[in-house]
Amino acid sequence: MQEIFGETAALPTGVSGDEPGHETGEMRRLPGRWFRRFILLASVVLTLPTGHGRASSDGATGPGSDIDQVSVCNSCREFDRLNTLIRDGGMPEREARTRVVRLLTEIGEWYRRHGGERYDRSHWVFPLRGYSVKAVGGGRNHGYLPHGYDYFDGNRHLGHPSLDIFIQDRNRDNRDDRTGEYVAVLSISGGIVVSREPEWDSRSRLRGGNYLWVYDPSTDHLFYYAHLHTISAAIGAIVKPGDTLGSVGRTGLNAYKKRSPTHLHLTVLSTTTASLLPVNIYRDLTHARSVE
Repeated sequence: MQEIFGETAALPTGVSGDEPGHETGEMRRLPGRWFRRFILLASVVLTLPTGHGRASSDGATGPGSDIDQVSVCNSCREFDRLNTLIRDGGMPEREARTRVVRLLTEIGEWYRRHGGERYDRSHWVFPLRGYSVKAVGGGRNHGYLPHGYDYFDGNRHLGHPSLDIFIQDRNRDNRDDRTGEYVAVLSISGGIVVSREPEWDSRSRLRGGNYLWVYDPSTDHLFYYAHLHTISAAIGAIVKPGDTLGSVGRTGLNAYKKRSPTHLHLTVLSTTTASLLPVNIYRDLTHARSVE
């Protein structure tokens, strides 16, 4: 499972902060009136407000780009890289645990500074548009089997500390048989997107396929949405309950096979300890708001 800002004011032609001797000559040639106008204009530019990337209800973020270029969550990007290393077995566990704790703390602070809101469980939304808890797999504990799971084992982990939520898709084309449309995956909680994998292909051994991680500092949970067909939320996007994250798919080593019904693979981990222990949220989903 898995940065602050800088603003640069443009200097007049020929002026360089790295060459102290140049700016004095240039400024000396400016008439007093024009010099005052330049100073006034510069002060206005430097006090203009900047926006922050936020996912909208349709999964878009910020005007004109996935994330506002001024307000990038660098800690989110670092977490994404770390998550990939852990997934692929590329980092010692002790170091990985230390880095996870540090980054989640930084991300929580970034989230609050940039307008991230607190949502408790009463605001949670069921993660598939047009579906309810009845779509969760049945059987013993609804398929939730946490024994042997360790996040730091990466793609080699044991157990199934997860809920599989199935859509009606008999012909395995990723579309809802009732509507002929792709089924939107919605954010259960508020939070911030901290990792994603949007480029899975059928040659990969990656079990989760296209996936996305959302960290919710309000409830101290990491949400893992896997086997996605598409992903529409960028790293660092702030989301609220019900925001679109992508669509249900069949990506992943086993989910891709014809024998596997089309479903969302949902895992939730607690971040209250460095172990990132799994949490069964089935009961919470029985009370979650369904979105049609």
